[in-house]
Amino acid sequence: MANDDTAILASVGPRLRALRKKRGTTLTQLAETTGISTSTLSRLESGERRVTLELLLPLARAYQVPLDELVGAPSVGDPRVRLKPIKRGDSTIVPLTQHPSGLQAFKMVLGTDRREPDLRMHEGYEWLYVLSGKLRLVLAEHDIVLKAGEAAEFDTRLPHWFGSTGEAPVEILSLFGAQGERMHVRAKPRGAQSGGPGPG
Repeated sequence: MANDDTAILASVGPRLRALRKKRGTTLTQLAETTGISTSTLSRLESGERRVTLELLLPLARAYQVPLDELVGAPSVGDPRVRLKPIKRGDSTIVPLTQHPSGLQAFKMVLGTDRREPDLRMHEGYEWLYVLSGKLRLVLAEHDIVLKAGEAAEFDTRLPHWFGSTGEAPVEILSLFGAQGERMHVRAKPRGAQSGGPGPG
């Protein structure tokens, strides 16, 4: 942490000089605006004078920038999730989680091109919730259609496939976890035939 602080302070001088040059301001003009002597300003920019809050505050006011911008303080972190959609044909998959392990969340818009079942099997457990449209889910010997507001969950070691019914795109949320990481919500599609997807 100490090394980080030292690096931040060392970068203030060049940042102040670059900002002044960008604004087209001379040291004399800045001295008149801030009340700080030209020699002190020059030493600040060259790194010969240690940065203090008393010196930075009038400079921040003069440049009309936040104090953090002058010192180049590290960001406290942006809470927004940076979504990176993945296009596959006429379908779009948006990962909603950032970590590579544990429970994974996805928002998917599956286009009408994805309507021919291609069953797969792999380790894991999946939970699907239909936001809009109709989702066709083929799971082992079961072939069902889920409507908006319906959900299903299943062991992905069973042969499975899901996609559009071919009528229109379907929008879903998908939660996928390693085997044993079952979801807390269990919902059986209304009107589904007995033996539909659900806990094994």
